[in-house]
Amino acid sequence: MRAIEVARYGGPEELVPVERADPVAGPGEVVVRAEAVDTIYVETQIRGGWGERFGFVPPFVPGGAAAGTVVSVGPGVAGDWLGRRVVAAPGTKGTYAELVRVPLERLIPVPDGLDLREAAALAHDGVTGTALVEGVGIGPGERVLILGAAGGMGTLLVQRAVAAGAHVVAAARGERKLALVRSLGARTVVDYSEPDWTERVGGAVDVLLDGVGGALGTAAFALVRDGGRVSAHGAPSGGFTPIDPAEAERRGITLRGIAELQLPAAEVTRLGALALAEAAAGRLRPVIARTFPLARAADAHRAIEAREIAGKALLIP
Repeated sequence: MRAIEVARYGGPEELVPVERADPVAGPGEVVVRAEAVDTIYVETQIRGGWGERFGFVPPFVPGGAAAGTVVSVGPGVAGDWLGRRVVAAPGTKGTYAELVRVPLERLIPVPDGLDLREAAALAHDGVTGTALVEGVGIGPGERVLILGAAGGMGTLLVQRAVAAGAHVVAAARGERKLALVRSLGARTVVDYSEPDWTERVGGAVDVLLDGVGGALGTAAFALVRDGGRVSAHGAPSGGFTPIDPAEAERRGITLRGIAELQLPAAEVTRLGALALAEAAAGRLRPVIARTFPLARAADAHRAIEAREIAGKALLIP
């Protein structure tokens, strides 16, 4: 099979197409022929040197989720999985490949009527976004500030918050991305590349969903009202927002971070199934901005790191 291999940490050029032996399903596993492979920003950081934090040591095949069709099953797995359309959920390893070995506990059936590319686009962000909305709670009339609102997960969070009846303040970079989040229902949009962006938010917010981190996250935290809720879960800026827990406690702010998103397999598949069902029912729409052939994974990473993608980028084997 064709796969993408990282032989050493480094830039996008380290994503090299290779031929590898076809995987064989072991006990409690299946093999999925991937038809669309999810990408997320942290995979660029793993390739760049963060790999050991996530259990990736060179040489390795990157990737953590995909959608496709089950083509073989291992011992102890029911034969009726064969031919089924599934998502290989987050926690699966080595999905930048034509064939992926997946533990049964990481399989999510794809509902009828949902395209496999849409399913792949929801694989990571649908799980994480649903967990965030459940954990933080969003009520009608609340002001919700979303950083990184035009990203794969940000666009889902905008839709979820709008559906909950919130006043969504969507923060992104550049007019093209602002137009996207406005089309998804955000009532206020701000460009956080501008120095006075916090003044354009329009006052205090009840909820902050911080998918960016760094200095932008710090500035946004100051806008949260006392008694509000914060999820500081993103670090594409290079680090998570450095929030002082003592200050959050003093202000009565409920603080959540990346630790609350380290989920067991059963919870991952539950949340993923909910997101897929919402999409199949037409209540949630992943924004697929660009697709790249699997062999051009390096180009996908370059585009992601350059912040060129408004929505999701997928790899197509």
